[in-house]
Amino acid sequence: MRKFKSMLLAGLLVVACVLSACGAKGGAAKGGNIKVGVVNNPPSESGYREANVKDMEAVFSAANGYDLKTAYSIKNDEQLQAAQGFITEGVDYLLISAAETTGWDEVLKKAKEAGIKVFLFDRMIDVDESLYEAAVVSDMAKEGETAVNWLLDQKLDVYNVVHIQGAMGSDAQIGRTGALDEQFASGKMNKVVQQTATWDEAEAKKIVESVINSGADFNVIYAENDGMAKGAVAALDEHGITHGVDGDVIVMGFDCNKWALRELLAGKWNYDGQCSPFQAQIISDIIKGTKSVSSKKIINEEKGFDAKALTQNDIDTYGLGE
Repeated sequence: MRKFKSMLLAGLLVVACVLSACGAKGGAAKGGNIKVGVVNNPPSESGYREANVKDMEAVFSAANGYDLKTAYSIKNDEQLQAAQGFITEGVDYLLISAAETTGWDEVLKKAKEAGIKVFLFDRMIDVDESLYEAAVVSDMAKEGETAVNWLLDQKLDVYNVVHIQGAMGSDAQIGRTGALDEQFASGKMNKVVQQTATWDEAEAKKIVESVINSGADFNVIYAENDGMAKGAVAALDEHGITHGVDGDVIVMGFDCNKWALRELLAGKWNYDGQCSPFQAQIISDIIKGTKSVSSKKIINEEKGFDAKALTQNDIDTYGLGE
C-alpha cells in the first residue's frame, strides 16, 4: 500500500511539473507564444520611427510565435511607466528605445529581479550593461562625426550654422549634436542658433523663420532628422532663399527617407545621414537562439550620402518608406 501511495505521489508530481513547466515563467514556457513588451517612440515622430515600428510589429508577430505588447511615447516618464506595466504583466522580454538616456536603472533592476530579459534597440541608455542582454543600436556619435566631416570637406569660407536639434536627452540628439558642438567650441564653425524642434517639422520651420526674420547670416542648416530639414526648407522657400547644390544654403538631414533622398537627387538638399531602423530580426534571432552574442553592443553599419554622388540605386537600396 505504501509503495502504491509513493508511486501515485511521484506520478502526481510529474504531472504537476509538466503543467507548470517546472516553474518556468511566461507564455513561452507554457508552450504558448513568447511575450514581448516593446517601449518605443510613436510612429508619428518621424519616417524613421514609422519604419522602425512596422519592423517591430512584423517580426514580433503571432505568426512568428510572439505575443506583442507595445507602448509609445516621446516622454521618458511615460515610457518608464509603460515598462513597469509590462514587468507587472509578466512579459518574457522587454525591448526599449528610450526617449532619454537617463532614469532607467530602477526599472531595469526590477525587470532583472523578475527574470525578464531586456534588449535595447535604436538608442543606448546610461545603465550598467549587466541589466540588459544586448543593445542593437546605431552609433549616433559616429553619425554626427560623419556628417560634420562631410561638412568640413565642403571647405566653405565661413560656416554659419543653424542647428535644429531633436528631442533633448535622446541618444540620437546627443550623438548628432556632439561633433557639431566640438566645431562650435573650436571656432571653426559659428553657431547662429541651436534649438530643439523635438523632431517636429512645423517647429523646425518656425525656428528658421525666426532666424530669417532676425536678419542673421547663415549658410548651413544642420537638422537632426529629415522631417525637421523639410520644415527648414519650407521656410527658405517662402522667403526665396536658394538651397542645395549650387544654392546659398547647405541643407543636411538624417534618416534617409526615400522622399528625402529624392530631394538630394534633385539637388535641393546636400547631405543625408543614414540611420537604420531595422533591429527587430537581430533581437528575434538572439531570443530564439539562432544568433549568438559576442558583444553587448551590436552596431548597425551606416553611411552618409552626398547629393552630388547619390544614385537612384542608393535610394532603392537604402531609402525608407515610399
